[in-house]
Amino acid sequence: MRAHLSSALATVRNLGILAHVDAGKTTVTERMLYITGATYKRGEVHDGTTVTDFDPQERDRGITIFAAAVSCTWDGHRINLIDTPGHVDFSDEVERSLRVLDGAIAVFDGVAGVEPQSESVWRRADRYGVPRIAFINKLDRPGADLDAAVESIRERLHPAPLVVQLPIGREDGFTGVVDLIAMRALVWSGDAYETGPVPGDLVEEATRRRRLLEEAVAELHAGALEEFCAQPSLSQETLTAALRDLTRTGAGVVVLCGSAYRNRGIEPLLDAVVRYLPSPLDVPAVRGQEGEERPADPEAPLAALVFKVTSAASGRLTYLRVYSGTLRKGDTVLDAGTGKTERVGRILRVQADRHADTDVAVAGDIVAVVGPKAARAGTTLCAQDAPLLLEPPAATEPVVSVAVEPRKSVDSDRLAAALARLAEEDPSLSVRTDPETGQTVLSGMGELHLEVAAEKLRRDHRLEVAVGRPKVAYREAVVRGVSGVLYRHVKQDGGAGQFAHVVLDVEPLDEGFAFASTVTGGRVPREYVRAVELGCRDALESGPLGGHPVTGLRVTLTDGATHVKDSSEMAFRAAGRLGLREALRACEMVLLEPVVEVTVTVPDAMAGAVLGDLAARRGRVSGSQARAGSVVITAVVPLAEVFGYASRLRSRTQGRGTFTTRPAGYAPAG
Repeated sequence: MRAHLSSALATVRNLGILAHVDAGKTTVTERMLYITGATYKRGEVHDGTTVTDFDPQERDRGITIFAAAVSCTWDGHRINLIDTPGHVDFSDEVERSLRVLDGAIAVFDGVAGVEPQSESVWRRADRYGVPRIAFINKLDRPGADLDAAVESIRERLHPAPLVVQLPIGREDGFTGVVDLIAMRALVWSGDAYETGPVPGDLVEEATRRRRLLEEAVAELHAGALEEFCAQPSLSQETLTAALRDLTRTGAGVVVLCGSAYRNRGIEPLLDAVVRYLPSPLDVPAVRGQEGEERPADPEAPLAALVFKVTSAASGRLTYLRVYSGTLRKGDTVLDAGTGKTERVGRILRVQADRHADTDVAVAGDIVAVVGPKAARAGTTLCAQDAPLLLEPPAATEPVVSVAVEPRKSVDSDRLAAALARLAEEDPSLSVRTDPETGQTVLSGMGELHLEVAAEKLRRDHRLEVAVGRPKVAYREAVVRGVSGVLYRHVKQDGGAGQFAHVVLDVEPLDEGFAFASTVTGGRVPREYVRAVELGCRDALESGPLGGHPVTGLRVTLTDGATHVKDSSEMAFRAAGRLGLREALRACEMVLLEPVVEVTVTVPDAMAGAVLGDLAARRGRVSGSQARAGSVVITAVVPLAEVFGYASRLRSRTQGRGTFTTRPAGYAPAG
C-alpha cells in the first residue's frame, strides 16, 4: 500500500506560473489546459474567456488579480497549476502561492526579456528555494530575440541558463523549435506538430549550440563532467538526468521557447515539467518552526498549510497544501497557531471557479476545504495528537491608504463586516480606524490594489462607498542619536506606586529596530529589561515629526534602578515607552517616504517629454536603454508622485507609452 501511494506521489507536479504582467502567463496556462484535454476550447485573455481569470474584474481589466488553481494530466502525471498575478500590487498573492509550490515555470517576453516584476517574483522563488524552468514566450512578435532574452536572465537573475531549444524561423516566420537534446525538429501547423530531422540550414548552428549546452552542463554536474571527458559527446540520457539534477538543486535553469498565443512550444514545455521539475517526494521534508520534520508520506501525521481563503457560492473556501498525512471528509483537525480544533465538512478539487467533491486528500495535494471558520492564510492545520506549526508566508507591509465610508449611514455595519471579510481573504489589506478623524482607513500594496478592493465592495457586497484620495505610509528614522537619556517614571496616587528608572542610548540602524541591554549587577532584573523593550516597541508607533511609525534605530538600556515595593513590569514598560519618546525628541530625525522603481517604455521621439515629467515628479533616472524604435527608461520615483501617472503618460505619448513599477523601499522625503 505504501509503495503504491509513493508511486502515485511521484507522478504529481505542484507548480506555479510566474512572470511580469503581460508576459503571457495566463495564455500559457490556458494552452496547457487545452492541450492536455482539461478544456475543449482555447481561452483568450482579450476575449475574457479564460478559465483562470474568471473574476469579472480580471476579465474587465485583462490581467490576473487572484491566484487560481487548476489541474490537468500529461503523460500519466497530474499537474496542479497555480496561475499567479504579474502586477506588483498583487505580489503578496504570488508570495502565498510560492510558499506551497514544489516548482515553477517562469515566463518571459521574447522582446522585453527580464522585466522588473519578473525579477521580483524570481527573488521570491529564490527565498523559498523553488526549482524553476524558463519559457521565453512571444517569439512570433517583431523584435523577439531568444539570445537577448537569455542574456538578460544571465545578467539580471544570475542563474546558469541552459538553453535546450533553437527557434526555427524568426518573428512572424517562427514555426517551431529544434530540440537540442534529441537533435530533432518540432514544427507546428495549427494545433498539431510534427517531428523530423533538423533543417539543413540549421544543422551547423544546432550542433554548435548542443556543444555549448553540454559544456555548460559538464561545468555544473560531476556525473556529466565524467562522461564529457571520456566520450565525444553526452548521451541524451545523461544530459536529461543532469538537467533534472541541476534544476532541482537550483544550480541551473532549463530554458525553452515558443509562442503560447499561436500554440507553439507548449507540448515540449509540458514534457519539461514532467521531466525536470520535482514531485512532492523529491523536495525536502517540511520542517516545523521547532525543527521537527514531516515527510511527504500519506501514512504520516497530518500537516497542511493554508495559503488562501475566499468566499464562494458553496461557502467559505480554505485553500491548503497537504504536506504529510491524509485528510478525510469529516475529520477534526487542530489549528496549531491557536490550539483550537476545526471540522472539515467537505474537500474540493479545484478547477479555477469550478469545484468537485472528493472524500480524501493526501500528501502532495492542493485542495480547498469547507468547514474551518477561523483559519487564515498562513494557518497550519495538523493532526490533534501530533501538533506541528509551519512557517507562514512572509507578509508585506501596506504602503498606500484610502479613507472608505458608506454613502448611506445605515450601511456602516455592513461596510465594517465587508472590510473584515476582504482583509481575511487578502492579508496584504489592512483596515483600521483613524483615531483623529474617526474615518475607516483601508491600506494595501498600491493604487490598483485598493481600486480592486473598492470594486469588490460594490460588486460582491452591493455597497455604495466613497473612497478618498490615496495616501502613502510615511516612516520616521533616526539620523543622529543621543546617549545617556535618563527617564524616571514615578507615580504615587494611593495604594501601590510605580517606580522605574532607565537610562537609554539611541543610535541609527540601517533598517528595522534592535534592542540590547548592557546593565550589569542586577540593577534592572531580566523581566524588567523585557518590559523596557516592549515599552520601546510601543513608542515606535508614533514618531516626533508627524506621528508616523519609527524605524531605523537601535536602543540600548545602559543603566537603571528599581524600588523594592513600587517597581513592576508595568512601570518599566511605561518608562521604556515614555523614555524613548523623550529620547526621540532629542535625536535628529528624518521623514521617509516609500519609493518605487518605475520602468517606462516610450517611442524614441517622446523620451524627452517623459524624462521631463519624471524629473517634475522628483524622479531620479537610473538608466535608459534603446530597444527596437523605443526607449526603456528606469527611474526611482516617490510613490505619492506615481498616483495618476497612467493617464498622464497616455496623454504625453498619445497612448503609446507603458510603464510598470516595483517597490524600492524608503528614501528621505524631498
